Amino acid sequence: MIKSIALNPQSRRRLARFKTLKRGYYSAIAVIFFIVASLFAELWINNRALIVSYEGQWYFPTYGDVIPGSEFGLDYQWETHYRKLQKQFADEGSDNWVLMPIIPFSPFENDFIEGEYPPYAPSVDSGHYLGTDMAGRDIFARIVYGFRIAILFSLFLLAVSYIVGVMIGALMGYVGGTFDLVFQRLIEILSNVPMLYVIMIVASIITPNFWTLAIMLAAFGWMGMTWYMRTETYRENAREYVLAARALGASDSRIMFKHILPNSVSILVTFFPFSVVGGITALTSLDYLGFGLPAPTPSWGELLQQGTDNMEYQWIAISAVTALSIVLTLVTFVGEAIREAFDPKKYTYYE
Repeated sequence: MIKSIALNPQSRRRLARFKTLKRGYYSAIAVIFFIVASLFAELWINNRALIVSYEGQWYFPTYGDVIPGSEFGLDYQWETHYRKLQKQFADEGSDNWVLMPIIPFSPFENDFIEGEYPPYAPSVDSGHYLGTDMAGRDIFARIVYGFRIAILFSLFLLAVSYIVGVMIGALMGYVGGTFDLVFQRLIEILSNVPMLYVIMIVASIITPNFWTLAIMLAAFGWMGMTWYMRTETYRENAREYVLAARALGASDSRIMFKHILPNSVSILVTFFPFSVVGGITALTSLDYLGFGLPAPTPSWGELLQQGTDNMEYQWIAISAVTALSIVLTLVTFVGEAIREAFDPKKYTYYE
């Protein structure tokens, strides 16, 4: 039988306090909505049909294999152009039909208008509600898919930074001695390594991808959390409840996981949103400088680079800046609310 997760009174008070901070609470709901919507972006932004009904058979191309045009009576073997197929079925007036996503464009698709050169200005008639970039790709689609890549990238960095940083920081504060001194010197050395230069050197040798950039940034991103965790562990390790647990014969692992870490949770949680902001801005900055993800990967930084290089097409830069500003502002509001809700001056928790 699966037991429900029961929060202790301390956590319930903090959660209740967080809900009273309306700006942060509603920002958290908005951020969660954006993340979920981006994870299922293929269902509402895609050049593949959601459903095709043809000759009594149903097809679901969105998450399926490539379906050649010949499958629907067309005279080519490559992937079906579903927008044209939708129009063809509508013109024929047959029982066949195609259900397309709300925005029927892929972030990788070059949609050219005959007699005109991209970029194309925002237009409801064309379906490009935010216009296209210099290659004729839909900006709305690239913003949504770019957000998905950026948020997954930042969450990966967050996980690695916290796992490594908390583990090493806690050991430095708890064990102390030679272990603490060795890692202090190691962190000081790594902190002085110019990370951007390292990425530039690696990018000049190989074409960086998602995992290459994530691993390189994670290799340097754990050190900040280590200092905070080391300080918290030193402080908690000297408190009476830890001394009492040690006197009662509690093992080091029990003291660490049952006593010190729960009482350090406030400082760990409050850094979550700001670490996410750091991950998004890091990837966006690298993409803007040309050392990020390879083309044609959807990227906010690449849109910013196009917009600043072509200021006469102002919708490109405006769309990217607006999306970046909204997301970072919402995440910052969440961070402020979490920091206030988990303020150790408001609550004290000993176990």
